[in-house]
Amino acid sequence: KTRRGFFARVRVEEYGAGRIRPHERTHPGPREDRLNLTRATKANMSPIFSLFSDPQARAWSALEPFTREAPWGEATDEDGTHNRLWRIAAPAAIAAVQEATRDAELLIADGHHRYETARVYADEIVGSGEGPARYVLMNLVAMEDEGLTVFPTHRLVKDTTNETQEALANSLREHFDISELGSLEELPPSEGDGPLEMGYLDAHAKRPFRLTLRDQAIADEVLAEFPEPYRRLDTAVLEALLLKGPIGLTDDDIDHQHGLTYSRTDEEAIRLVVSGEVDLAFFLRPSPVSQVQEIAATGVNMPPKSTYFFPKVPTGLLFNPLT
Repeated sequence: KTRRGFFARVRVEEYGAGRIRPHERTHPGPREDRLNLTRATKANMSPIFSLFSDPQARAWSALEPFTREAPWGEATDEDGTHNRLWRIAAPAAIAAVQEATRDAELLIADGHHRYETARVYADEIVGSGEGPARYVLMNLVAMEDEGLTVFPTHRLVKDTTNETQEALANSLREHFDISELGSLEELPPSEGDGPLEMGYLDAHAKRPFRLTLRDQAIADEVLAEFPEPYRRLDTAVLEALLLKGPIGLTDDDIDHQHGLTYSRTDEEAIRLVVSGEVDLAFFLRPSPVSQVQEIAATGVNMPPKSTYFFPKVPTGLLFNPLT
């Protein structure tokens, strides 16, 4: 697959409809780390990855002719992703991109901590005024881009007790249809909609299971105070029904990853459970971009690490000085 985007400085603003929206809750630790790094370097070292709607590909149509030339730079990541970078200085092309995105709402796909850091830093440096610190480096990709790919982030639970394990088992039997799988490789569920479906593996039995929520009404009840699109989000249902339910995690536990950690690969999640480094894992489906957009439009943020937009935009392709 090929994903196409462009780098630009974007004016830092408050979150809001029609401007810039987040889609996930953030952790306090990374925010403080990012702010200290920005204060020390006075630069954006890593771009924010944002999405915008451009069904007619107006922005990319202005840029695509320049990509027929040799790239300004190339680099291949450790995972084999090949990055090609072009430098475009043509005033007409830049103006066309500005016009195509002038009224666009930006949805942050990856980099919520970086954006919130940029807001704090801008207030520190320029207050209500203008200046380089009022802008942040973004990589902008159209939601309609065929190369846009979202993977799930699996939930791994540790430090459980006999009591929480028993409560979890009772809750699973009450709310889910449970079937044993033929192999560990079948744990990740395939893409799809409908009630929550996920793989389950624990360090005690080491047997893979498929869990399917018996009725969407169960999710509607436990998330009754949230808008309807959010009640269909796998990570939200898992968090409310199981992680905060029988497992007993609090918002603070989830924010600071006490008793909970994450894995972006099936292999790593399986290895950590089988080795006993964690107690159990829930293997999730990816969230479609349309669902991310729909939930963001309600003004409600998804649980942390609900999406993994792949590949990440590499740090170091460009730096944005803030002085």
